[in-house]
Amino acid sequence: MRGYKVMLDYDLAVLYGVETKRLKERVRRNSSRFPEDFMFELTSEEFISLRSQFASLKRGQHIKYLPFAFTEQGVAMLSSILNSEKAVQVNIEIMRAFAKYRALLIESKDFRLELKALDENINQIFRFLLQKIDALSQRPSNQPMKRIGYRRQDEKDTGQKNCHKKTP
Repeated sequence: MRGYKVMLDYDLAVLYGVETKRLKERVRRNSSRFPEDFMFELTSEEFISLRSQFASLKRGQHIKYLPFAFTEQGVAMLSSILNSEKAVQVNIEIMRAFAKYRALLIESKDFRLELKALDENINQIFRFLLQKIDALSQRPSNQPMKRIGYRRQDEKDTGQKNCHKKTP
């Protein structure tokens, strides 16, 4: 929704072990912690579109208020304002996940540096090989090419030993 991956308030209420009404109440009391990129209230059109996609409400059921949609940052912030035991556990797990993510980024940076150094070494080797190939291919045109390999007996001897010559 609106370019974000979100979770809705009633799903988060179940996750955190609180009533949706209490979750929304806590969010409203701490509204300064939830900027637009952390949480937003769905419009009527967004909610109708969502309902038609998932048929989330049973026939005859109606909601009084439009749901809140929380982004990843909003979910993390939400776990810090709720007081349920589940909310505390979720907050701890989020902090652990962030720590693992940070460590992974650091390892990733080291790995990228190693790959870059390896890439530079390979490029140096290729440049060296290309220089050698260029040097070999740029022999003077007036210099005859030396033949490599075996000659037949009927071929003219050019001063090189012929491996096929029979000695009497």
